[in-house]
Amino acid sequence: MSIFDKARIAILEDKTLWKGWSHLRGITFDFFREGRAPHRLSWEVFERRNASAILLHNVERDTVTLVRQLRIAAHLSGEYPYLLEVPAGFIDDGETAMQAALREALEETGYKIAKAIPAFAAYMSPGSVTEKLHGFYAAVTDADRIADGGGLDDEQEDLEVVELSFAEAMEMVEAGEIIDAKTIMLLQWASLKRRDQPG
Repeated sequence: MSIFDKARIAILEDKTLWKGWSHLRGITFDFFREGRAPHRLSWEVFERRNASAILLHNVERDTVTLVRQLRIAAHLSGEYPYLLEVPAGFIDDGETAMQAALREALEETGYKIAKAIPAFAAYMSPGSVTEKLHGFYAAVTDADRIADGGGLDDEQEDLEVVELSFAEAMEMVEAGEIIDAKTIMLLQWASLKRRDQPG
C-alpha cells in the first residue's frame, strides 16, 4: 500500500466556529479506508491563506538578512516574544508565491530582487491548519538593497532588520536561539546546497 493511496472522506458538517483575520471551522466527516471500519471524526480546522518566505543570502559577505519581530503566540507559550525570522507573508489575491516573496523582501528588508529560487512548499501544521508555505532562496548583493525595510506602517509591523553571518545563523539554530520553523527550514536548505557545491 502506497502512502499516496487515497482515502474516501465524506464531509457531513462544515460550520464556522469563529471568523476574523482567519477562519476556524468545525468539520465532521466519515473516513473510509479499504479493509477498515469507517470512522466518524470531528476536527477543528484553522483556515489561513497560503504564504511565502524568502532567505536573502548576501553572497559577497556570506551573510543572511532576517527580521526581528514580535510574536505574541510565542510569548504566550513561554518564549521570548521577539523571534528572528526570514521575511514572509501571505500571498495576496492575484499574486504568485514568488511575487509575494519578492514583495515581502522589499517591504521588510529593503532588498529589491527580480527572481528567487524555489526551495520547497510545505504544510507547517497539516493536522489542523490549511496554510501551505512556499520557501524561496535569493542570492543578493549590497547593491540590491534600495530601502531600509522595516515593514509597512499600515500593517502595524514592528520589524528590525538583522544581518548575521551564515555561520552565526546556523549556530543560533543549533543553540535554539532561532526557533521559527520556516527560517530553520530555509537555512538548512541553503546549508545543504552549499555542501553540494564543489570545492
